[in-house]
Amino acid sequence: MSVLFAFLTLAIEAVIGYPDRLFQLVGHPVTWIGRVITTLDRNLNKPNSSAPLRRMAGIVTLVILITVAAGVGWSIQSLLGTGAGLVATALVSSSLIAQRSLFAHVNAVAEALETDGLKAGRMAVSQIVGRDPHTLDEAAVARAAIESLAENFSDGIVAPAFWLAVAGLPGAAAYKAVNTADSMIGHRTPRHEAFGWAAARFDDLVNLPASRLSALLIIGACPFVRDASAGAAWRALRRDSGEHRSPNAGWPEAAMAGALGLALAGPRSYGGVLVDDAEMGSGGRREAHAADIRRALALFRVADALLIIALGLAAAAIMLHG
Repeated sequence: MSVLFAFLTLAIEAVIGYPDRLFQLVGHPVTWIGRVITTLDRNLNKPNSSAPLRRMAGIVTLVILITVAAGVGWSIQSLLGTGAGLVATALVSSSLIAQRSLFAHVNAVAEALETDGLKAGRMAVSQIVGRDPHTLDEAAVARAAIESLAENFSDGIVAPAFWLAVAGLPGAAAYKAVNTADSMIGHRTPRHEAFGWAAARFDDLVNLPASRLSALLIIGACPFVRDASAGAAWRALRRDSGEHRSPNAGWPEAAMAGALGLALAGPRSYGGVLVDDAEMGSGGRREAHAADIRRALALFRVADALLIIALGLAAAAIMLHG
C-alpha cells in the first residue's frame, strides 16, 4: 500500500503542484517545520553552553522534530484511511514533493539568462542556491542551476518518494523534518557546528539510498535525451562521486555532469568564504550556458517520469501478487 501511496503522491504533485493560493493562505509544511526548528534553536542552543551540551541539545531537537513530524503524518494517514482516503492522504503528502517547483525555479534561471542576461540570471539563481550570486559569471550561474537541479532531484523528490514507499506519510514527514533541519542548522558555523551535528549526520544517512537511486535514474534517462551520454554519466559517477565533500550530493551531480559533458562543482563561494570541492565530471566543459540548463531539465523530466513509472509498476505487481 505504501508503494501505491508513493506513486499516487508523485502523480498528483506532478499534475497540480502546491498551489500559490494555498501557500498564501496556510503556508507550507516546510515553513511550519522551519518555525519549530527556529524555536528549538532559540531555546535549546545556548551560546554559553559547552560543545558537548550543545551537541546533546541538537540530538534532543532532532528527536523532537522526528517524533512530531512522524506523529502528525501517522495521525493524518490513520484519520483518512484507505480507499478514497488514500487519495486524500496522497493529496496531503504531495506537499512534501517538489517536482513542479524545482522545474519552475531552474527553468526561471534559463529564461532569465536567455532573455535578460547575466544580472537577471544571478537574481534567479540566488533563489535556489546559497552561494554569492555577484561572484558568478554566466557559466557559473548555469552550473549552479544544474547542480541545484541534480541535488534537489535527490533531496526534494526521490528521497521523500523513497520514504513514502517505505513508511508512508509518517516516514516522508520525518524525512522532510530531518532535511529541513539540516538546511537550517546543519552548518559548520560557530553557532551550529555542535548543535547541528546530529541533523547533518542523520540527513546524510537518510539521503543515502535516494542519492544512489537518483544517479541511476539520471543515467537511465540519457537514452531518451538528445546528446546525453549514459556511458559518460556512469564513468563520471564511478570516478567522481566519492570525491564530493557531501557523501550524497556527488552521486546525482556526477551523473548529471557526465551525461551533459560538463564539469560541475569545484571551488565555490558561500557568504564570502571559498569552499574548495572536487569537480564532478572532471575534464568536462566548464563553460555552461542556458542551453545546458535546458538539457539538464530534459534529463530531469525523463528521470522523474522513470521514477513514477517504476513506482506504478511496482504497485501494480504488489497488488496483483498480494
